[in-house]
Amino acid sequence: MNKTIQFVNKLGHVVLKFLKSAGELGLFAFETIHHCVTPPFYGKAFLKQFIEIGFYSLPVVALTTLFAGMVIALQTYSGFSQFSAEGAVAMVVLVAVTRELAPVMAGLMVAGRIGAAMAAEIGTMRVTEQIDALATLSTNPFKYLIVPRVIAGILMLPVLVLIGDVIGICGGYMIGISKLDFNASTYLISTWQYLKPMDIISGLTKASVFGFIITLLGCYNGFHSQGGAQGVGQATTNAVVSSSILILIFNYILTELFFSV
Repeated sequence: MNKTIQFVNKLGHVVLKFLKSAGELGLFAFETIHHCVTPPFYGKAFLKQFIEIGFYSLPVVALTTLFAGMVIALQTYSGFSQFSAEGAVAMVVLVAVTRELAPVMAGLMVAGRIGAAMAAEIGTMRVTEQIDALATLSTNPFKYLIVPRVIAGILMLPVLVLIGDVIGICGGYMIGISKLDFNASTYLISTWQYLKPMDIISGLTKASVFGFIITLLGCYNGFHSQGGAQGVGQATTNAVVSSSILILIFNYILTELFFSV
């Protein structure tokens, strides 16, 4: 009986802690959205985050989507060749990259790079009381630290994904004509014929949602970090893990909304 009570107590403690964190995150998100649509705005801070999230994340996203497109082409061909359906390789590469691989892999890569950096930077400012100093100087921390990052994430992730779409499709094209002996013009024509605006739109919509999730959780975990260097490290880990999990969850939800029959 005592063990049962202890288990129930621990379970209740975990549930209450989760609900408290979810409530705090919801309030944080609401306040962030409010500040995103109300002035003032700090132009230099926005420009810095656009460059940091967009330009500096481009190499890792490009490499990831390039090899993803190449692998999809190889794996699709090895499976479809058993049914003499090699002509569908171009379509599968197109759909897989634009709908799923480019937005998800770009989101996970940016979460590992940008989400961790945001949590570490803002967490360090929190434990060293720099955020309190901003408030003392009549500068709203949300306006100066969080809003530029969130808006930059929402706007730049779709740009990265759009570039990733092109590079991923090019990766499949390279493998198709160099290793799988496809005719170059036939492959390009097939790709163009199967291209649908909804595939692109769904991927870009996912990218915007993922950008919001990554930047929000990075800022939230950093903003609420405590306990010195160990707390900053924990905030960084939490930001990457939680954003990665939510990316996968919302990927399914958005796919269901866009393509459910």
